[in-house]
Amino acid sequence: MNVVLFGASGNIGRAILQEALKRKHEVTAAVRQPDKLDIVHERLRTLKVDILDPASVSAAAQGHEAAISAYGPEWGKERELLEAATSLVEGLTAAGLNRLIIVGGAGSLRTESGEMLMDTPEFPAEVRPLAAAHSDAYEIYSGSELDYSYASPAAVIQSGRRTGQFRIGLDQLVVDENGNSVISVEDYAAAIIDELEEGNYSRARFTVAY
Repeated sequence: MNVVLFGASGNIGRAILQEALKRKHEVTAAVRQPDKLDIVHERLRTLKVDILDPASVSAAAQGHEAAISAYGPEWGKERELLEAATSLVEGLTAAGLNRLIIVGGAGSLRTESGEMLMDTPEFPAEVRPLAAAHSDAYEIYSGSELDYSYASPAAVIQSGRRTGQFRIGLDQLVVDENGNSVISVEDYAAAIIDELEEGNYSRARFTVAY
C-alpha cells in the first residue's frame, strides 16, 4: 500500500516505518524535522509536515491509501495530542483519505477491576497527563467520520525484539499469567502493519501484549 506515516522519526514511528518497508509498502514519512530521520530506502520519501496544521496534513495525505499517526508530544506539551487529533481529522477529511491507524495510549484501558489503568494506584503520576491526553484524543477520533483504528500498547512498551507472537485485546488491558502487561516496540509495530493490511478493527480500539 501507499502509506503516509506521521511521526516517523520517533522510537515507535521508526519501528513502524521499518516494518512497513520490510513488507514492501510505499511510505511517505511526514515529519516536522526531516533531518532527524536518517533512514534511506527506495520505497521511502520524507516530507516536512506540521501535524498541528490541517492544511499541512492534507497536503501530505494526497495520493495515499492510508495514514498512520505515531505522533508523540514533548513532555509538558501533552495536550498537543488533542490538537494533533483535530488536525488529522480535518486534514485527512479534506484530502479525501479516510483510513487512519493511531498509535495510542494504554492509560484508558480497563483493568480486571473495571477501572482505567491510569486511575489505579500503581500508575506513575508523572505519566498521567500523557495518558489523559491520549484518552481525550481517542474521543476525538471516535467522534469523527474517519475509518480509524486506535492501537493501544501494553502497559509497558519497550525496545526488544520482533517475535511476531502476541495477543490482541479490545478495551481491556491484556496481561500474562503473572499479571504483567508488556510488549516490545518491534512487535507493536508488527501489529500496526497487520492492521494496515487486514483491517480487523475498523472504527474500534485494539490493544497488543504478550
